[in-house]
Amino acid sequence: MNVPQTVVELKSITKYFGEFCANDGIDFTLQKGEVHAILGENGAGKSTLMNILYGLLQPIDGEIYIYGKRVNVLSPRVAIQQGIGMVHQHFMLVKLFTVTENIILGSEITKFGVLKYGQAEQEIEALSRKYGLLVDPTSRIKDISIGIQQRVELLKVLYRGAKILILDEPTAVLTPQEIVELMKAIRGLVESGNSVILITHKLREIMEVANRCTVIRQGKLIDTVDVSSVSEQDLASMMVGHEVVFAPIPRKISKGKERLTIKNIFANDRKGFPMLRGIDLQLHGGEILALAGVEGNGQREFIEVLAGVRPFAKGKIYLEQQEIVNPNPQKMFEFGFGNIPEDRQKEGLVLEFNIAENIVLHSSKSFSKKFFLNQEKMHSVAMKLIKEFSIKPEDSYCKCKHMSGGNQQKVVISRELFAKPKVLIVAHPTRGLDVGATDYVHHCLCDQRDQGVAVLLVSFDLDEIFRLADRVAVIYEGHIIGIRDTEKTTRSEIGLLLAGQKHD
Repeated sequence: MNVPQTVVELKSITKYFGEFCANDGIDFTLQKGEVHAILGENGAGKSTLMNILYGLLQPIDGEIYIYGKRVNVLSPRVAIQQGIGMVHQHFMLVKLFTVTENIILGSEITKFGVLKYGQAEQEIEALSRKYGLLVDPTSRIKDISIGIQQRVELLKVLYRGAKILILDEPTAVLTPQEIVELMKAIRGLVESGNSVILITHKLREIMEVANRCTVIRQGKLIDTVDVSSVSEQDLASMMVGHEVVFAPIPRKISKGKERLTIKNIFANDRKGFPMLRGIDLQLHGGEILALAGVEGNGQREFIEVLAGVRPFAKGKIYLEQQEIVNPNPQKMFEFGFGNIPEDRQKEGLVLEFNIAENIVLHSSKSFSKKFFLNQEKMHSVAMKLIKEFSIKPEDSYCKCKHMSGGNQQKVVISRELFAKPKVLIVAHPTRGLDVGATDYVHHCLCDQRDQGVAVLLVSFDLDEIFRLADRVAVIYEGHIIGIRDTEKTTRSEIGLLLAGQKHD
């Protein structure tokens, strides 16, 4: 009987941020040729643990062993030398560079000071074929999809010789189709002798691809289990400490009057290509209307029009029968539009600002006193929202760049709901969130619905749509090709609409 080779062993890893204990004496092992998932709620300490293994953070106590040898991983450079590569949740790519330029950056092959670009391109092409990560080495990052960018990040660590790969929430920004391709790539990686640590909170992905799973809760190790011996429900209960049931959330009020009316909206993308081709839509108070569509069919452009950040060539927008002319972000906010964008880091927050500063971004006038911000009032409101929305850490002076993705999302949500919107535009609100945080966000949205707010939910997660939405509108190639009551339709019917097959 072959004894599995341990390639990574972490012993009693402990890390504090101030008085906050992120990792409390955690033990972890990774075996050769396995996928070992690390499961935990946002802020549980899983990314902190892997940032320590990769040398981005230093523990205050504990030991790291790589292939049985104790190593002081003082920097990512040391980790890379040990054959460790990390793909971060938020990609670290230079948009204007080509795929090849991004992959070789910092590891350039030269001869007599001259870059051997052609050789690098050939090596990248060979790597991409070997692992089924097919990309065009000559493409610029700005011109390729998020899913292909994910492949570039994987190729970047493989190009540097990594045999131990850390994937931090790799599916957080991927479409369902891209997730299927990534799962296939992960299987290919381990079949080729690599070992993978998968940081995630998505139970289905763990059940599909992982061999073992380590569960962390509030910085503490709960257990390490063989995935084949547990169910999704077992893992969910271990993660949050109690049973989580995703049942439909009953409404408390009836749907109200028409709140938002969209008539014949046309708009182009950033290159001037037509993306919206005559959108008509009505949204009522006390209703959640889901806008579903495969990525690239115009939903991003549509919500940017409603947020006031994208001009439209033709059409009209009415709020309670009043036309909104020449919208811009500030005007839309003053009309009563709340906006939870799909990219919390780039569009929802100023990461260098602290929690309180981000919460008052829209309404700084309300917190001003003689041209100066009223810091006491600002932080008092922030602390109230931190407690109401269970934001961690509970420190209004904490910069948002130091927070987990889930807690960053809570800051965005708390700010938008604090403004008491009439219309709430929500794009992929639970992307990258764990089971507990997802349930919390869902209840927040339904609470807004029950307060009479008109909620437009943009999502490609059919489970989320059928749990929350009263109606679902499917967008395909810039057209709304079908609107269905969720109680009177099926996932199969919506799936056909998503593929452009219209059946009235």
